[in-house]
Amino acid sequence: MSAAIADAPVRVRRAPVYEATKRGLDLVLAGLALLVTGVPILVAMAAIRLETSGHPIYRQRRVGRGERPFDVYKLRTMVHGAEHMGAGMAVDEGDPRITRVGTLLRRFSLDELPNLVNVLQGQMSIVGPRPTIPVQVAQYSERQRGRLAVKPGITGWAQVHGRASLPWSERIELDLWYVEHRSLRLDLRILARTARLVLGGHGLYKGETGGWGR
Repeated sequence: MSAAIADAPVRVRRAPVYEATKRGLDLVLAGLALLVTGVPILVAMAAIRLETSGHPIYRQRRVGRGERPFDVYKLRTMVHGAEHMGAGMAVDEGDPRITRVGTLLRRFSLDELPNLVNVLQGQMSIVGPRPTIPVQVAQYSERQRGRLAVKPGITGWAQVHGRASLPWSERIELDLWYVEHRSLRLDLRILARTARLVLGGHGLYKGETGGWGR
């Protein structure tokens, strides 16, 4: 990335009608999705609890729109206390900290289903940049902080272009492009691509070039 791009401010697309429509769709889609997946989530929680110790719902502090912190909800796919073991916050393919139930949940991104509660609470959207942890935000450049101008999402532009397999700086640039170009048409395009990627299980792990580094 050139120095000119690295220093260029992000032009946040402001569209009140889009924002209101997006929030309405978030509520409808998240509500319907929870109705459909409620029983599978409960079954998954029971399976997690039978296999390992610890609560089946994993809560982690993330940073949302306007740098407001919140707790994101996920189904726990790793052993209790995994963030203090091995690769820490990064997850490698074949990571020994991932449980058997967790492997299945990650394969189809089912561990993200409790994010729907965050959407209903208004902390997240269905589509937007993935919410990140405070230690990452502390390393953002002024340009990269533009990523925090919109609500984080369950899926996003960077998610459908490689997810965790991409270098962190590249993921941020993809998300900044979304911030500048977001629209309902683009959101629907992202949702369609997300469905195909989830079925294929692509980009779940950081690989050789992905990860948290800048």
